[in-house]
Amino acid sequence: MAPKPRGEWSTVLSHLALGVVSLHAAVSSVQSSRGAAAGFLLQALAAATTLVPGLGTHEDCLAGAWVATVIGLPLLAFDFHWVNGDRSSANLLLGGGMVLAVAGDHLGPEGCSVAGQAVLLVVAVTILIVAVFTGNTYGMWGGAMLGAAGLLSRLEEDRLLLLPKEDICRWALAAGSWAYCWALHTQRLQWE
Repeated sequence: MAPKPRGEWSTVLSHLALGVVSLHAAVSSVQSSRGAAAGFLLQALAAATTLVPGLGTHEDCLAGAWVATVIGLPLLAFDFHWVNGDRSSANLLLGGGMVLAVAGDHLGPEGCSVAGQAVLLVVAVTILIVAVFTGNTYGMWGGAMLGAAGLLSRLEEDRLLLLPKEDICRWALAAGSWAYCWALHTQRLQWE
């Protein structure tokens, strides 16, 4: 009986952390980067739907997480690429996310899971590449944490470090979002 309450509390705390970090990042980046702010806001809303009782069914929460992944994360990477002049990669990431969002009903649960993890890893790798070439330390940490969340979600185990795997992934996403918010701020300061 003891592991169940720990899992419930860790789930609530991980959703709360991701929601608060994402909402803060959305508010702090809205003036400089509306695309990234929209991506952060999608993450915050997806996390909030699971925290408010009676707000939606389990399927609605999964749909919100799907949208936050396939549209929200490419929006975050879009601005990072756009400011650095890599407009083709920015458009490709965002366009690919939009196509996946539309095709989500036809993929099935396993297909959606694999596509979401692929989007997370592609966004993490592209952010990491741009951050390395521009010397943006926060971007490197953000890309590494987003990548860690993507890789952890592919593991077969249900629990990591005595916590549910999904909670650890949300903590990694929250840390990545926090670092990425600072990366955007640092990037804007470099280009001004």
